[in-house]
Amino acid sequence: MTLTSCTTPEPKVDVVVVGAGFSGIGAGIKLREAGFRDFVMLEQADDLGGTWRDNTYPGIAVDITSFTYSFSFAQNPNWSRVFAPGSEIKQYADDCVDRYGLRPHLRFHTRVLEARFDEATERWHLRTTTGDLIARYLINATGGLTQPKAPDIAGIDTFAGKVMHTARWDHAYDLAGKRVAVIGTGASAVQLVPQIAPRVAELAVYQRTPIWILPKPDREIPPWLRLLFARLPFAQRFVRAHTSLLTELVLVFGVVYNRQTPQLVRRIEALCRRHLEEQVPDPALRAKLTPHYGFGCKRPSFSNEYYPALGRDNVELVTEPIERVTATGVIAGGRERAIDTLILATGFKVFEKGNTPPYDVYGRGGVELGQYWHEQRYQAYEGATVPGFPNLFLVLGPYATTGSSWFSMVEAQTSHAVRCLVEARRRRSPTVEIKRAPHDAFFRDILRRQSSTVLYNNNCAGSNSYYFDHHGDAPFMRPSSGLELWWRSRHFDLDHYRFSGGHV
Repeated sequence: MTLTSCTTPEPKVDVVVVGAGFSGIGAGIKLREAGFRDFVMLEQADDLGGTWRDNTYPGIAVDITSFTYSFSFAQNPNWSRVFAPGSEIKQYADDCVDRYGLRPHLRFHTRVLEARFDEATERWHLRTTTGDLIARYLINATGGLTQPKAPDIAGIDTFAGKVMHTARWDHAYDLAGKRVAVIGTGASAVQLVPQIAPRVAELAVYQRTPIWILPKPDREIPPWLRLLFARLPFAQRFVRAHTSLLTELVLVFGVVYNRQTPQLVRRIEALCRRHLEEQVPDPALRAKLTPHYGFGCKRPSFSNEYYPALGRDNVELVTEPIERVTATGVIAGGRERAIDTLILATGFKVFEKGNTPPYDVYGRGGVELGQYWHEQRYQAYEGATVPGFPNLFLVLGPYATTGSSWFSMVEAQTSHAVRCLVEARRRRSPTVEIKRAPHDAFFRDILRRQSSTVLYNNNCAGSNSYYFDHHGDAPFMRPSSGLELWWRSRHFDLDHYRFSGGHV
């Protein structure tokens, strides 16, 4: 489809990266590493960091070890704790941008409104809030945990008090002495509740579905060990290898290979139950906090503080369904609890139309990517490319991540994209596009393998997990190990792509 606006001069670049969180940063690093210099990184906010720029609620920290939650090629010897606080992750993002010379490529306050592939010029035409832009290649790196999801609860817009989503925390608002309701009991609530419980007058935590919680092996990293990591980088790489293996065992083998490793899964569940029993002496409260679905249906969490916080005299766990929100409180189980503050710990929109990517993307024949996925199921070859969308690469596409470290996904997907770009440059090809047959074969294999995971075999229907989409698929999770993800991103068959101009 040719745009009439293309007749006017517009800035042209080789590559546009949309997003300046860790996905975009990883893409920028790989592009520079491969010799690409003519690229820009568009960011709608006024700063980089994505999720770690936006999420600053009390208690925010990584939910896997800092050694694993970082680029393999850019280890940070200065983490203060095994599970680093959010402010250090944001600083790490800044450090990576400076270390790899990405600041000249950044364009802030620029939100992409639409991207269209012009078949006549074989270029992507982007409409943004700061003007139009033409690019040969488009890399979408907008992440998955960026668009806050508000709960669909009657009357929520009528509440007269303070409303905050955990991803849009208002630090100027003082919670001291307030009557507070927290809706949601996922990872953000697990971190938040222990921090605010001692400060508020009353706290009601509204739980729809309990989650599996593991003991958190967190501790301060002493200065001498940080110095050792700085002086002997291989020591930190050794630690990373072991923490990554542990993460794989818990978060990947517990989900993907649970049927092949049932003993491992049962042991993990037993560890979680023992942790719950040790921290919650009240049998009634313990029963409310016990999941009735298998480990791995929802992303588990680590905490040593969440359960004790729920046992405080000023804290109540409410498990009756919320009926509605009023101007002054929340009604659940036929009872209204008066509150001053409503905190939404309800997560993010993940693989929903209009979210991934958060702008319209039109490929060949004017087909819009979000609509295609909405109607035809979320699918992408190796989680990276879709037929009919030449020169488009997704850092977080359907089935891109194994669910362990976000960074392993970013490194795999950006390596995939840059490998294609380098080959297109070598062949002097104007377009690179995944062929239909290998794409479809990959999707069939994903569905086959997915059917044997915990997601479809351990009572996950009652978990209310964001892993699932409206089709009943689980596109957030690739049924593979992190090692397989790494290998395939570097060894996929380049002949699965068509390097040429014109229609496929």
